[in-house]
Amino acid sequence: MKYNLYIMNYNKLTAKMALNLAAPHTWAASICPSLFGCFVSYLYGYKLPLWQFAALVLACILMQSSVNTLNDYIDYVKGADSKDNNLERSDAVLLYENINPKSALVLGIGFLAVAVALGVILIASTKCLIPLWIGIIGAAAIVLYSGGKTPISYLPLGELISGLVMGGLIPLGCIAVASGELHLEVLIFSIPFIISIGLIMLSNNGCDIDKDIEAGRRTLPVLLGRAKTQKLFTILMYIWIFSLLILPIFLIGILGMLVILLAFFIGRKAVFKLFDSQLDQAHRIEQMKRILAANIVVNGSYIAVLAFVDLLLFIKREFGPISDLLF
Repeated sequence: MKYNLYIMNYNKLTAKMALNLAAPHTWAASICPSLFGCFVSYLYGYKLPLWQFAALVLACILMQSSVNTLNDYIDYVKGADSKDNNLERSDAVLLYENINPKSALVLGIGFLAVAVALGVILIASTKCLIPLWIGIIGAAAIVLYSGGKTPISYLPLGELISGLVMGGLIPLGCIAVASGELHLEVLIFSIPFIISIGLIMLSNNGCDIDKDIEAGRRTLPVLLGRAKTQKLFTILMYIWIFSLLILPIFLIGILGMLVILLAFFIGRKAVFKLFDSQLDQAHRIEQMKRILAANIVVNGSYIAVLAFVDLLLFIKREFGPISDLLF
């Protein structure tokens, strides 16, 4: 069922509704890669002014907010969402709050416009075109993900595109701003973010298989079926954990071992629960909370250890060597 966009007597879009459309509970998927990219820049010895650091993180948040808002708009006008889909009220503003869908469309475009403006400022400050091309790819992915006759979110590409753009291009873009150079090896060190963001999308689409079939979506879980989607989810979980065992050591040395130790110490419950995930509509809310929490604690461990190493390097540069064993 498609919704009439011209019904009168809509409620006013409030700041709280706008925030809910931006879906701040999902922002970890953009904040973590952007922080990672900034801290890798410091690790490589590039000076990143505080204003650039803040602008990069904010731009990434705004881009994700745009995706979240525009995707809600597309789903609503196409009738893909309903109150039977086990959605929280804060996660389905258009469905529950009776606001004009056009307001959500304008808001989503507004988020993207501000993100682009910040990107232009950052690119102008670097005098390098590499961040521009990365930004263009990211902006195109946002538009194509939610817009067009057949959005990416309606195809079996959502997990791959989301993972690569958010988990890979965001760190790549951050270090390009700091260095004015393209460091493709950062994509390898970003694999944990690429996989974990893909797992978020796989969780969402896996729980929504029945709903997506009705809406005519051909997502990856729709094509695979529930059983194979569950197996793929488990395989990716193991790859995610394995990548965190290996990659931090190659990036920061022996201190990289702290990543998996910290992740195990603070995030073992969240991770272990994911191996018992049930990707269906009845468990949708619970599953999304679990996978988002795991992203925060597991990827957060990677970022925290990297920030710690950056701090040690700063102290070493400013006050002399601390210990050769640390580097």
